[in-house]
Amino acid sequence: MAGKILVSTAYLPPVEYFSLVKRSDKVFIEREENYLKQTWRNRCNILSAHGIQKLTVPVYLGSIHKTPVKDIRIDYSKRWQQVHLRAMTASYNAAPYFEFYFETIQKVILNNHNFLLDLNLELIESVLRILKIENDILYTTEYEPDMNNDYDFRYRISPKKISDYNIKKYSQVFIVNEGFLPGLSIIDLVFNMGPEASYYL
Repeated sequence: MAGKILVSTAYLPPVEYFSLVKRSDKVFIEREENYLKQTWRNRCNILSAHGIQKLTVPVYLGSIHKTPVKDIRIDYSKRWQQVHLRAMTASYNAAPYFEFYFETIQKVILNNHNFLLDLNLELIESVLRILKIENDILYTTEYEPDMNNDYDFRYRISPKKISDYNIKKYSQVFIVNEGFLPGLSIIDLVFNMGPEASYYL
């Protein structure tokens, strides 16, 4: 895929998200839309010994339901950073490349960003460096209505929808227990496959 794509902001998004980024010349992240609950915008899935584990960044929504995603603040009254980092460690400390990349992810998560958008972007850019993918990542400056354009993936990549993305299977820590599980955060691929991760996108 050449040209541009339009995606939502996302917290350590699934492999499919980065596959799209890799195949595009220019990536626009939506910052003008109204925030949507129960999406990848503030959550991700990792694979634990007990199956899929959901990690969610708590956010303040304020008294107005229609809050622009660019104004969504992270709620630090909940100890979500410690919960997420402990969960990642428990799930991936046996992964071949965990020790090489965990510190990078940990540093970003502990950076105490005020806004969800900033946390997500720094994580995405950190992962892109790990994957050695060089793309222009830009924010939108105005909201573009959903017109089912080929380049618009803001609402297609969602935990509520079954993806038609045909992921290449790779070795997972708990593959013996569960069989291969798709739809996981990019960190599952990175911690398991390391320098080869980009070839699976």
